[in-house]
This record gives sequence, structure tokens and C-alpha cells, in this order.
Amino acid sequence: MIIRHANESDYVSVIHVINDWWGGRQMADMLPKLFFQHFQTSSFIAEQDNEMIGFLVGFLSQTYPDEAYIHFVGVHPAYRRMGVARRLYEQFFSVAARHGRTTVRCITSPVNQTSIRFHTRMGFSIEPGDGEVDGIPYTSNYDGRGHDRVLFVKTLPPQEED
Repeated sequence: MIIRHANESDYVSVIHVINDWWGGRQMADMLPKLFFQHFQTSSFIAEQDNEMIGFLVGFLSQTYPDEAYIHFVGVHPAYRRMGVARRLYEQFFSVAARHGRTTVRCITSPVNQTSIRFHTRMGFSIEPGDGEVDGIPYTSNYDGRGHDRVLFVKTLPPQEED
């Protein structure tokens, strides 16, 4: 597996598979092309045998200079539980740390138990919210009315000096 920076032309490949990778859920609208135009240095494509098997779209916050944000991650269903997502996250953490970021944030839906387990295994903490389901705190209406989200935060280890 190789991991490389995303580029604008990757948008078509990602949008072509995103709804299928999410079991038919309509997810494409959550990932506009602008991410592939403006956040290439903090977004990644995982490939094996010249086939895209995963992607991570993230950015370095302009508002909070010590933070980075992971917006969207996907792994081909045939390659799940093989370390693809972990490698993508580690690549993102490395870029974030090199740019002086000490905090990484991301979100998921409260019903996405697989994502919640993955993020906690990756060292993310769940931020307090105003609601709770199955013992998991969430923030109501985070992404608009009826779109509750679990908010994650991870502190990156200090970057070693060369």
C-alpha cells in the first residue's frame, strides 16, 4: 500500500465510490470538490496495485493555529480492518505535527458505533455534549437540525526536535 497526497483529479474517483462504500447512504454531498482543490497537502489517498483503497480529507485550521481537522475518511469495504484507516490517520497526524498542530478534531454520527470504536482506539477522547445515547455523549443539532454528532479530540505528542 502506498499513501500519497490527494490531488484535484482524485475527486472524481472518490465521489464515484463514496455512496457505495457507505452501504448506499448518500454521503457525496458532504464532500465538495473544494477539499480536493484547497487541502491537498493535508489530504491523502491510499492505493494498492494502482487502485484507490482509502482516502482521508483533512485540513489545518486557519482559525485555531494549534488545531487540525479530519473532515472525511473512507476505506474500500474489502480493505477494512487491514490498517488502511490507521495509516491514513498516522500520515495526517504527522503532517499536522510538522505544522505545529497539537490538537486534532473530527466528528461522527452517534449511531456510527464502528467509527466511535475506531476513534477511541486511535486515542481520541469524546468531548462532552448535551445528550447521550448508549453511554456516548453527543452534541445535538451540531450539523443542523436533527444532525447530532459525537465530537472527538486528540492531543498529539510533542514533535521531536531535529
